[in-house]
Amino acid sequence: MQLSKFPNQPILIVDDEKTTLKSLVVMFHTVGINNVLACYDSREVLKQLTQTSVSVILLDLMMPYLRGDQLLSQIQQNFPEIPVIVITAKQDLETAVECMRLGAYDYITKPVEQERLVNSVRKVLEYEDLQKENKKLRHQLLGGRIESPECFAGIITQSPKMHAIFQYCDAIAHTSKPILISGETGTGKELIAKAIHNVSQRKEKFVGVNVAGFDDTLFTDTLFGHVKGAFTSADTNRKGMVEMAEGGTLFLDEIGDLNLMSQVKLLRLLQEREFSAIGDDKIRKSNARIIVATNLDLMKAQDQGTFRKDLYYRLISHHIHLPPLRERLEDIELLLHHFLNREAQELHKRKPTYHPELISLLQAYNFPGNIRELEAMVCDAMTVHSSKMLSSQIFLERIGKQIQRPEPVQRDSELDPFVLNPESMETLLPLKEATSLLTQKWIEEAMRRSQGNQTIAARLLGISQQSLSYKLKK
Repeated sequence: MQLSKFPNQPILIVDDEKTTLKSLVVMFHTVGINNVLACYDSREVLKQLTQTSVSVILLDLMMPYLRGDQLLSQIQQNFPEIPVIVITAKQDLETAVECMRLGAYDYITKPVEQERLVNSVRKVLEYEDLQKENKKLRHQLLGGRIESPECFAGIITQSPKMHAIFQYCDAIAHTSKPILISGETGTGKELIAKAIHNVSQRKEKFVGVNVAGFDDTLFTDTLFGHVKGAFTSADTNRKGMVEMAEGGTLFLDEIGDLNLMSQVKLLRLLQEREFSAIGDDKIRKSNARIIVATNLDLMKAQDQGTFRKDLYYRLISHHIHLPPLRERLEDIELLLHHFLNREAQELHKRKPTYHPELISLLQAYNFPGNIRELEAMVCDAMTVHSSKMLSSQIFLERIGKQIQRPEPVQRDSELDPFVLNPESMETLLPLKEATSLLTQKWIEEAMRRSQGNQTIAARLLGISQQSLSYKLKK
């Protein structure tokens, strides 16, 4: 498989020594930076820059025709947005200071240390990516719009929180950095990952795998593959998912369950963009962008010693947290309609109507399983549905005792029967009045949560509707 180009805009190396040019190009290819242009005539550089956008320039100082310092000055004047790294055999401080004054990003002396030069180039690329992302994010947040709405069409929502997340995804989609998506089970983490992949317009495919329960051997084989003869049952070469996702997106779900040994291998893949198949000594390069997801608190996992801090800080460059369904109540009716439409088509039934109290019932529920749980409820209800009106019974049975009870009313009033002030005991309410006051507050809270629906409020309170009606009249 042919590696996709990295970075998107090429690196330009300017040096009059062709052997040096060739060795630098080969060196960058070995570390996965394969989009490189070479120029040995300094007079051609400005012309080339008008024709081709480049991400960074590596510039030699001692060249015929046009010296490096003169060319650096002209680049800064005409293309100030392009960072320049100066490479030269001159090792005096005065030259270095002058180059930095002219606008050089870095100054490296010959003979060039590979690690020093590669790290400098990677820092430039990361900084440029960050600048572009920040600029795009500011533009989108100020404009209040999503540039690629079609990529989010599969996510059913009218929540302002979700639309803000879409804008953020739009801004970071083209980055090469890893992305962490967190949120409870059933909130749509994989859907967001696929949307980011679609926005990025990466040429290759989206490859996803759930790593929960993987031991280190299974994780290594699944991600990196193996060669024939690597172990007893390895009859043929097998591509790993990293290789399958080359030029595309690799999505790792439930990353918080990954064991520590596997976390080390993932960290190396993120830092060095390299891996080895089982049984193969050859180091391979990867240009797959990695998105991970978890429903765990990774900060807490660090404190417990189950998740590496260095891996966490590598993943946290871009973090998306999806809100649970109970914080997106405006989406419940929209999702209900969507699932009813889909199930009606699949079951060859007419889409049913439903009683208005069903929405109040669903909005009063906590939904620990989030959207996936609502989807299961609708699927179950539609399976047994046979009349024009959708029965609420299936929903009531599924919700049952799990329905969200009102939390204790905050005790901040002097009339609160549980506030005992020894210095003013004369204000303590009689027991009968205190009980009545607490009951009133409890009923008010239940009616608020049920949006005035007595049936739902009675279920919240665990009493009959007749009993609630009597208490309200009283």
